[in-house]
Amino acid sequence: MSAVEGDVADASSLNPQTLGFMCGLEIHQQLATGKLHSRQPGELHDVTIDTVPDEWPRVHRRLRIAKGESGKVDVAAKFEAKRNRSFIYIQSPNSGLIELDDQPPDPHDSEALDIALTISGMLDAHPVPLLQTMRKTVVDGSNTSGFQRTTLVATNGVLNTPTGAVGVDVICLEEDSARKLEAQSTANGEIVIWNLDRLGIPLVEIATAPDVQTPDHAKETALALGTLLRDTRRVRRGLGSIRQDLNVSIACGDRVEIKGCQDLSWIPRIIRLEMARQLHFFRLANELREEIKLPLLPDNRDNTDDIIEEEVRQTVRKLLDKEITDVGKAFDNCDSKMITSTIAKGGVMYAVRLPHLAGRLGTKMPDNEGAQLPRLGRELAGAAKLAGVAGIFHSDELPAYGITEEEVTNVRELLAISDTPSCGFALCCAPDWQAELALESVIERGRLAWHRIRQEVRNVVVKKGAPEDGTTTAMRPLPGGARMYPETDIANLPLAEEEWHRIRSNLPPTRKERQKALLETALGEDQIMQLLDKEIDELFLAGISGELAPGMPALPVKGWATIILDSTSRDIAELVPCDTTSIPPELLAIALAVRDAGDMTREGIVPLASEFLSTGVWPFAGLTTAEATKELISEMANRAESQGFKPADSSDLLAIVISVLDDRADFVAERGMGAMGPLMGVVMGAAGGAADGKVISALLRQEIQKRM
Repeated sequence: MSAVEGDVADASSLNPQTLGFMCGLEIHQQLATGKLHSRQPGELHDVTIDTVPDEWPRVHRRLRIAKGESGKVDVAAKFEAKRNRSFIYIQSPNSGLIELDDQPPDPHDSEALDIALTISGMLDAHPVPLLQTMRKTVVDGSNTSGFQRTTLVATNGVLNTPTGAVGVDVICLEEDSARKLEAQSTANGEIVIWNLDRLGIPLVEIATAPDVQTPDHAKETALALGTLLRDTRRVRRGLGSIRQDLNVSIACGDRVEIKGCQDLSWIPRIIRLEMARQLHFFRLANELREEIKLPLLPDNRDNTDDIIEEEVRQTVRKLLDKEITDVGKAFDNCDSKMITSTIAKGGVMYAVRLPHLAGRLGTKMPDNEGAQLPRLGRELAGAAKLAGVAGIFHSDELPAYGITEEEVTNVRELLAISDTPSCGFALCCAPDWQAELALESVIERGRLAWHRIRQEVRNVVVKKGAPEDGTTTAMRPLPGGARMYPETDIANLPLAEEEWHRIRSNLPPTRKERQKALLETALGEDQIMQLLDKEIDELFLAGISGELAPGMPALPVKGWATIILDSTSRDIAELVPCDTTSIPPELLAIALAVRDAGDMTREGIVPLASEFLSTGVWPFAGLTTAEATKELISEMANRAESQGFKPADSSDLLAIVISVLDDRADFVAERGMGAMGPLMGVVMGAAGGAADGKVISALLRQEIQKRM
């Protein structure tokens, strides 16, 4: 048997180096532009299947597979074609004839292409001299055309991480897919409903080389790539705007692509569980081979003998035939409501034999950290579910789920395996065509138990919006080169040398460079981090340098940082009312300039700024001249004075403070400096709003200290 070491039940203890660990990442990042090959806006509409407006048009279609440039049909496309699915596409307001595949695509969005080239420059990649758009076959319904348009932009880049450099194999610019709203099972197949709002939004796809050294390094790499992309300040933010896929293998396994890794903190766990899964099925394959005297798999896939593997494949094909048996009469008196209701609706109960797999299908058991241990039964169920069924029953877990021991015995008799304890079986209760497809998939996956795991695409199991335990389920075979062929509706685009030079000469600063510039302003670390996280450091620097608008004075460092970080914009938006993003930063700057000049109290900023917006004083076209800026500053100062927001004279304020303290002498004597808080509001009220809180605070402190 194999000498490959490692405890499958303790995935965290697996040694990446001794197992021949290889890993690379694929990052898909949405760009903050319009759609890639139509001039539709790139906005998303937050709707569910229950809230889609009735007036949005719907189109019902089926997709059919086509041969790629090589003349072959891609293996993933073949699989999807068997699933008997049709699709309903809901046409959102930002989707037109191009999204419906009723009109040829437009050339690339120029801004999206500029961003992709910028990212290529930041990764020190080499751009391709001629940009040629390709069609990548996708027949799961997420693209109305049956393919995704992808353009190779650059190759051979490098990403520096604290653990070491990671190569970047390719950088592509491609369309995002439609958003799935619901899947409905019918007697004639599954109907999937898609929203077209996301279809065509530009994505930059970055695929790294398999240079990731450990599961933790994978997380570090994803974080470094995400930071670099945000450094462009031209990518979308928020849930779903960036997706990480993992390509994982160990020497005794093979490459598996894992999708759905949204939470970076889960990446190491997901990878380690995949390592454990590959190790488990390698050992199972050799256990099964040894039992029927077949040559064992070598510990390293590079040493695989294709001739031997074909001989094993032919032997196993004869062992696990695709004979499907109707065992419905074994369940004539079944107590399972699920089974009886399905059969009552015209469904069937079919079964297949699984020789040598009894006792090896497994039942649900946790590993040392609570994740499900890998087991063949779960893989068989996953294969069946891709046919659209809810699942299967297999012999290792029965009797259970309302199926009795007597019914199990009857099934074994109908399958003629009563005297073969090593032979297991699988049951599927569904409509005839679906049960057949599901059990054919079970047999195909069962045959693979004698082989090294196949290359495939898997998806992280997600429950309630988060990974359930870090385990994965199969989605489809790993696609190959047959899925690609040229896009004939989009002309090739030469990349001029001067254009690449322009890109390289204007790369955006990194987060560290931005942080260094902010440190020179004497701001506190907390405010610096907030400015960077909100991506408003450039706005801050423009404000304190007087470059925010013509004629705008340089703003105080701490005051400007505070007003663009605190709730001022939100408070103004509530009064107007409007969206917070509609509050012009130049208006905040004018209000701060008036206050800093001593012509308005802090309390006047929100009401006067909202008044400027709601009454049309503010020039929504923007400030284009120094005269316009000065005029607005003067207007706000005049309104502050007329509405009682001009700061009172300090001597007047002092008189008010002294009067308040005299009236409450006993309270001051009792509380000392603790009287400041309660008396602030009293003084502010007595000043009639025409007072600066900082000035009053300083005067109160000064006068109370005199009386102590």
